[in-house]
Amino acid sequence: MAKRKIPMRKCVVSNEMKPKKEMLRIVKDKEGNVQMDPSGKLPGRGAYVSIEPEVVQKAWDNKTLDKVFGTTLDDEFYQQLLDYVAHQKARMSL
Repeated sequence: MAKRKIPMRKCVVSNEMKPKKEMLRIVKDKEGNVQMDPSGKLPGRGAYVSIEPEVVQKAWDNKTLDKVFGTTLDDEFYQQLLDYVAHQKARMSL
């Protein structure tokens, strides 16, 4: 039986390569809207962030996603991202 290849992605904050399942895709669509893409299937320019609250906090502090997407994201977006990641992290550790 062949072993399935695990898709790897690079976190835009920590520059670490991790399995795609341990990452959250953030996407910017044609209209310039930035949103979380848990399915990983939305059209647009994507960037991956580790499902680690510390990494998201660092992204917020350094406005990493603003730079990656060339836009200004409000604190509300980063807060939602932080809440989502904390929730996912809690689910993963069960």
